[in-house]
Amino acid sequence: MTYERARLVEQRLHRAVALIESEPVDARLLATKLEVSRPTVHRILAELRRRGCTIRSTHDESGWRYELIGKSDEYRVRSSP
Repeated sequence: MTYERARLVEQRLHRAVALIESEPVDARLLATKLEVSRPTVHRILAELRRRGCTIRSTHDESGWRYELIGKSDEYRVRSSP
């Protein structure tokens, strides 16, 4: 069970990187796409930053958005099994 949970977390991190890499997204959209709560989105972003992702927060007329700086293959997000 622990392995399955860890695998799901890693998959979620990969999906988050892919979403942020494709275009700037806000926490609400990330939460919807990842099927998690907004607080979980913020924990995901914190973990990605801890692993070396440079995620910039930008503000525009529609609110805060997150964008990935650099290439995703530079980060320590393990491959999905």
